[in-house]
Amino acid sequence: MSTPTDPVQRLVFVTGPSGAGRSTAIAALEDLGYEAIDNMPLALVPRLISGDGPGRPLALGLDARTRDFGAAAVKDLLADLTARGGVAPELLFLDCQRDVLLRRFSETRRRHPLAPEGAPGEGIAREEGLLAPLRADATHRVDTTTLSPHDLRAEVARWFGLDGAQRLALSVLSFSYKHGLPRGADLVFDCRFLRNPHWEPELRPLTGRSPQVAAHVAGDARYEGFRARVLDYLLFVLPACIEEGKAHFSVAFGCTGGKHRSVTLAETMSRGLAEAGWQVSVRHRELERQGIAPEGEARGPSEAAR
Repeated sequence: MSTPTDPVQRLVFVTGPSGAGRSTAIAALEDLGYEAIDNMPLALVPRLISGDGPGRPLALGLDARTRDFGAAAVKDLLADLTARGGVAPELLFLDCQRDVLLRRFSETRRRHPLAPEGAPGEGIAREEGLLAPLRADATHRVDTTTLSPHDLRAEVARWFGLDGAQRLALSVLSFSYKHGLPRGADLVFDCRFLRNPHWEPELRPLTGRSPQVAAHVAGDARYEGFRARVLDYLLFVLPACIEEGKAHFSVAFGCTGGKHRSVTLAETMSRGLAEAGWQVSVRHRELERQGIAPEGEARGPSEAAR
């Protein structure tokens, strides 16, 4: 048996319902320096970590397709590894609301692995029951319902980064009030008091990412005061969020159609935060729905001037 001073092999098991982001999390761990293996048979895991001492930290992906997979088998394996000493097994469970999982399968037109010939909803319900015991016993649980791939990567880095640094997954979002408030937003700012480019025929087809629209919105006499006050507030509150142990922080800007004013403010604010040294993901909900903008664009200090 190992003593407290013996080197320990770090081992992270990654599981959760299909569509919750397991592949993204495993790729993030690999980028952090972990040796990543997906769908390895449970019976081979003890053999993998046997040797002369700990090597690179390991990340092992598990799901319903894994040979001999089952909640009881995974829990027994974790208990055995803990008892043998020299290994620090952790279980990362990626959770997600059922309606969002269903939407993701619908958008990608993928078949659910537990219902290859049936509706994805059947497989989602079946897998939910299969994974429930692991969800309850997980070392770390991350709800990916409102997270972009970039946000999930940041969350994984916060928990499993090898440098010990604490990170905050920060996202800035634009949206339309006509389609409802975004779920999970920590702060929401209303941009509808600013002058609306929609009423300018030459600007109406453009988005808030275009220089012409941005200049039009910034030309409102109230714009600069609003922008400066919001940015100052965010720079004041974000360090306190880290001190409180918050893992994710989302700021949303809304306007009538989610195409012009809110997009300009989200772009401007994400650049300001990046210039201040924050790693931030910027999203435009309505533009993504229309296929105009990619999802979860990352922006950091090196991208601030772009």
